[in-house]
Amino acid sequence: MAARWAVGAGSAWVCGLLGWARPERWLASGSLFPLSCIHTSTSLQKFGKWEKKNRIVYPPQLPGEPRRPAEIYHCQREIKYSKDKMWYLAKLIKGMSIDQALAQLEFNDKKGAKVIKEVLLEAQEMAVKNHNVEFKSNLHIAESTTGRGSYVKRIRYHGKGMFGIMKLVRCHYFVKLVEGPPPPPEPPRTGFDQAKEYVQHLRSRTLVNTL
Repeated sequence: MAARWAVGAGSAWVCGLLGWARPERWLASGSLFPLSCIHTSTSLQKFGKWEKKNRIVYPPQLPGEPRRPAEIYHCQREIKYSKDKMWYLAKLIKGMSIDQALAQLEFNDKKGAKVIKEVLLEAQEMAVKNHNVEFKSNLHIAESTTGRGSYVKRIRYHGKGMFGIMKLVRCHYFVKLVEGPPPPPEPPRTGFDQAKEYVQHLRSRTLVNTL
């Protein structure tokens, strides 16, 4: 009798444990994440320093003051591409209007050109939706640069017990759009201009720890 009671109590304990751990207790209908253990609000999303520049709030402008142009910061991180190859494409479109940059990237067959084009289209949509830009073509690329992402080394095995090192590199791309037409290009600097700046730099030096 005691053995039968022990078996019944053990089975009841197991059933209670399974009932406590059933998926319906922790998961919502049609959901794959627990309700009480994971916070899924947008307040926990991570933003880098570049994206946080979109949250800058400027003071109200004075009457008669020229309107401050809108500035849009956007980026894409951890792109499976070399930052050195991406740098050439980033400098190619710097200073262009948004339409001219998209046209240049449309006819470029490099992998990075497709990535930059997607970033520009996303930034253009953000400008109209979030920054009160009236015409989406009235934008120019003020800054366009790249950064180094994750850098991992892995072993590549060869025959006869030999191996090599392969590098898995990723990069980041950053762009800043400003409302308005692009500024005029700077005049080319000659060697004489650079020499004048160098001489001026030498003459403006000061001696440290002297009167």
